[in-house]
Amino acid sequence: MKQRKKRLSFIFTLLVAVAMVISACGGGGNSKNNDSDSGSNSGGTSSTETPSSNSSAGGGDGGSSDLAPYELTLYYPGTPQKDEKVVEEAINKILKEKINATLDIIPIEWGAWDDRMNLLIASREKADIIFTAQWNGHAVNVGKGAFLELNDLLQKHGQGILESLDPAFLEGAKINGKNYGVPTNKELAAAGGIVYDKKIAEDLGLDMSSVKTPQDLTPILEKVKQARPDITPVWTNGGMFNSHFFANYDFLGDGTIPGAILKDVDDTTVRPVEEMDRYKEYLALARDWFQKGYINKDATTTLQSSTDIWQARGTFLTVEPMKPGKAEEIASAAGRSGELEQIILTSKTVATSETAGSMLAISSTSEDPERAMMFINLLHTDKELNNLLNFGIEGVHYTRNGEIISPTDKTADYSPGAAWMFGNQFLNYVWESEDPEKWNKFREFNQNAHVSPGLGFVFNSDPVKSEVGALANVIEQYQRALETGSVDPDKVLPDYLNALRAAGLDKVVAEKQRQFNEFLANK
Repeated sequence: MKQRKKRLSFIFTLLVAVAMVISACGGGGNSKNNDSDSGSNSGGTSSTETPSSNSSAGGGDGGSSDLAPYELTLYYPGTPQKDEKVVEEAINKILKEKINATLDIIPIEWGAWDDRMNLLIASREKADIIFTAQWNGHAVNVGKGAFLELNDLLQKHGQGILESLDPAFLEGAKINGKNYGVPTNKELAAAGGIVYDKKIAEDLGLDMSSVKTPQDLTPILEKVKQARPDITPVWTNGGMFNSHFFANYDFLGDGTIPGAILKDVDDTTVRPVEEMDRYKEYLALARDWFQKGYINKDATTTLQSSTDIWQARGTFLTVEPMKPGKAEEIASAAGRSGELEQIILTSKTVATSETAGSMLAISSTSEDPERAMMFINLLHTDKELNNLLNFGIEGVHYTRNGEIISPTDKTADYSPGAAWMFGNQFLNYVWESEDPEKWNKFREFNQNAHVSPGLGFVFNSDPVKSEVGALANVIEQYQRALETGSVDPDKVLPDYLNALRAAGLDKVVAEKQRQFNEFLANK
């Protein structure tokens, strides 16, 4: 009975915390205008109220003089940058003074990310800090022992994180009561939509205001294909409209483990998404577009990212997770400020996928986990370091007027477009082409989001670990080809489902439902 009461207390505390975040995001009355990039007001602490960038990163270590030199590695999915080494040198001047460390930035192309991480984890290769997310196999990798449990490290060297990050993020990202990743301080609400080339739309006289559903895009894409045979109307390297952020699938803790509920409704029945009408509808649309030549033919195999394609001016639109300023964020990363627009096409939701949607983990092969946590803490507290990693060197890759930054002729040499991955977005500068009210609009965006019944629940895959491993192999074989329209769903989807069932799909879904029912009963 005592354990049950404790659990009830925890769930209640988590939900209240999240509700407070959403409420705070909507109010904005006590927030400062420069509170930050993509998200909620973090517990009343604005970017101007975070711990000083001159303070020690070690949570009371008293400086770096007693620390031996150490090189940290940071792995994240993204395109290598021309001026990466130049930026590293600038970063290392700060890190040597703060924590006597240097940083090796290791971006891995999106298309190669999963395979590279699987190999790194399996080989026990030395690594320090790794990007992770619930939609990118976080719980599975925790089960493999890839990431360290961080609770003690956060208390010892993460005080800046604990002071600036709303507790809802850390609570919502826990697995069995423990944190294995530090969430980015960013938005809580989520939605799906498209980013498109504004100039092409204007040149062709396309009425983008008529687009309310994905199906509304079909006649528009036909016009683009006819008028601009030199580009791909739609570029994708993955799930497109069946991405969790667009279709509103809540996989209850890890987007790579089958079995989900729909987070935009109140149904609590866990089902394979592959059997849902919504999934089949989006498969049919993708297949229609692929056959008509609207989608890139290499969608199943490409290693490029959407930023690469936008930079090369190779497409009319991409399907993206939405937030205020998303189009300009992509445009800035691609060196195309002011050229892209966005349309939100789904309802707004809040789920565990948002609290754990972008995190930095510390590898279990790190030779200095304490130093790794000191660095993550700096990303949440040190404005100079945070913006240096995200935007490069002031006066070289951008110029600055207060909180507003402007591009230079060297901006494209360092533009990773990964600010949503690193630390505290409330510390980020705003591009001159972006709305100066960007952060206030983030608070408005978080208002009136539909809360998933699964908020706060994270599936423990330990009881079905072998089945989860077998399912991952099946998913890798079928999913990307199906969801990009590259194969006929009428023929391939039944084979996919049969292979999933042979690998243990029903057992995993049943176990997820059992745990979810227990969570709901205690809620």
